[in-house]
Amino acid sequence: MDKVAIIMGSDSDLPGLKPAFDTLARFGVPVEAHVYSAHRTPDEAAAFAQSAREAGFGVIIAAAGKAAHLAGALAARTTLPVIGVPMKAGELDGLDALLSTVQMPSGIPVATVAINGAANAALLAIQILAVRDADLAAQLDEARMTARASVLAKNDALREQRKGA
Repeated sequence: MDKVAIIMGSDSDLPGLKPAFDTLARFGVPVEAHVYSAHRTPDEAAAFAQSAREAGFGVIIAAAGKAAHLAGALAARTTLPVIGVPMKAGELDGLDALLSTVQMPSGIPVATVAINGAANAALLAIQILAVRDADLAAQLDEARMTARASVLAKNDALREQRKGA
């Protein structure tokens, strides 16, 4: 199975990425994490992206706040799928990171999830890997069925509760 890389612009992003680590672990997807900055360590970030496929990665998740150019900087150096996670930070509460991540120029795509959307970034990475991994696809199907059953059980409980009101 291909690995997923989680690259963060700062170690201050680590707590916000915990849902991604937890989700990937729940599905048994190997993950490797690094701190690289698009602005402070551009050479190291580029070198990682350029060698990621050969190192066994299938997807890169890139999380950064404020100017948030990390996902685009990595995407410019690889043809692997890159998923950007704009992190809530600074005076604009992540809106700047969202716009910096989602507004990529034509030819260099970056999938972008919600501000602090680490869990969805992990799920999207798993879906990408599941295109070639039937076992992973089956796990995703099971997770969706479990989520569906949970919502329907809550609906039934609410309806029962409201009958007596």
